[in-house]
Amino acid sequence: MSGNDGSGVRRGSAKTRREFLTSAAAVTAAGGMASLLPLGCEQPKSKAGQGALAPTLNDVSGPRSLRAHGAARGLLVGCAVNPDHLDGEPEYARTVAEQASIVVPENAMKWAALRPNPTQYDFRRADDVVVFALSHEQKVRGHNLCWHEAIPAWFAGTVTKENAAQYLTQHIQTVAGRYAGKLHSWDVVNEAIELKDGRPDGLRNSPWLELMGPSYIELAFRTAREADGTALLTYNDYGIELDTQEQIDKRGQVMMLVRRMQARGVPIDAVGIQSHLSAGDAPGAGLIHFIRELRAMNLQVFITEMDVNDRKLPEPVAERDAGVAKTYRDYLTPVLAEPNVTAALTWGITDRYTWLNGLPHASRADGKPERPLPFDYDYNPTPAFFAERDAIDGRTAQALPGADPYAPFHPTQPQRPQFE
Repeated sequence: MSGNDGSGVRRGSAKTRREFLTSAAAVTAAGGMASLLPLGCEQPKSKAGQGALAPTLNDVSGPRSLRAHGAARGLLVGCAVNPDHLDGEPEYARTVAEQASIVVPENAMKWAALRPNPTQYDFRRADDVVVFALSHEQKVRGHNLCWHEAIPAWFAGTVTKENAAQYLTQHIQTVAGRYAGKLHSWDVVNEAIELKDGRPDGLRNSPWLELMGPSYIELAFRTAREADGTALLTYNDYGIELDTQEQIDKRGQVMMLVRRMQARGVPIDAVGIQSHLSAGDAPGAGLIHFIRELRAMNLQVFITEMDVNDRKLPEPVAERDAGVAKTYRDYLTPVLAEPNVTAALTWGITDRYTWLNGLPHASRADGKPERPLPFDYDYNPTPAFFAERDAIDGRTAQALPGADPYAPFHPTQPQRPQFE
């Protein structure tokens, strides 16, 4: 990635990639947020069917962006990103730069993306995300170090009960160590709870559990802390947002897992609530109580992967957009009011690339593409954008006592090897 593409988005080059990554610890330590205003914007091209009163970039850019509104309320706001689009599509890159103060790679830091074979790593696409973020004064979440999915094909024939702990440890040391001092947070363990598997502790019968037993979770977190003393270490899960009995039970098991970790002195700083919702969902009192319990445990909470599917709504776009926006507003308003909720990310920025349209088993019956995100296929702001911004504005600018929401809980940075 190099040069300036004309959209105001600054790019890194192959030469500056190393410079950005090796100097990032200083950026992180300083907060990395010297400028929260946009790095450039352009008038959108006219779109067919767009009325005179349709929102334009003037309505959502600069001080009216999600990024700026979040900064005014002590909240990091962002999205999942794809490095191919950051590099190859100027309007995508501009929108991410304009709207996000924090980004997370959608897939580029997962095992399958990083590990082409048991002995080699491919960091190119993950590095591209970090370089883009640092060049736009954005923070980065790492996703993820240990998960039961996105495992490379070679895993099953190579990783055994005898060497699983070695593979997990070495992977985390290598990956988290490469970005030490450069990331805001890591999803260390992702989706470890699955009630349907029937274990008393609620743990999922994942490959890691089968190979190592429950100790894999503790090993992952301890190794991550050793590899990076500054990133906020996060347990991330889904299906804990609502007050249905199933989600109440799962939320309870997540809380028990976190309590067991704290009791054993396992380093954990935050819990990620993914927030993949359906139009019409709304948080109940249980979720707010859960967030407040975590605050009492001195843990931050991140909304990590929010989107709202519209597959049960009628076909007209206006009705779908209204239903999705209402869900954004009803969900985020009470959640973002909690002071230990310090980051909110959507799983993507534009409907053009939402993962929901790639789910054949869960798509709309009428075959219409879903509209779950703050910007539509043509990068026009959707009603969900304004609902999210309104929810951010309803938040009181505050943080955990004695803590800066932009800073990690472990500001002391040990000496690290130079990035290679």
